Amino acid sequence: MPTSIITTDDLREFKLELLDDIKNLLSKQVTGKLKKYLKSSEVMDLLQVSPGTLQNLRINGTLPYTKVGGIIYYDAEEIQSIMTANRVQHGLKS
Repeated sequence: MPTSIITTDDLREFKLELLDDIKNLLSKQVTGKLKKYLKSSEVMDLLQVSPGTLQNLRINGTLPYTKVGGIIYYDAEEIQSIMTANRVQHGLKS
């Protein structure tokens, strides 16, 4: 069995490659957005609502959706804008 000798230069090169890989992963995570379209299960997880509540939000027109081949999709940007538009801020009275 051949023996490999690892030098400090090898370790330094490995460290730099590892740091580059970690930086790439972190930059993807930071710039990563939600998918453009979400399925019902993803929206329920995101909003922490039950299937019945999600159905009510569809029926009363709160959440717009698209149905393709029996699968319901929601636009992630529309969900975010609805959440922002319905934001309640309680100000302190002076």
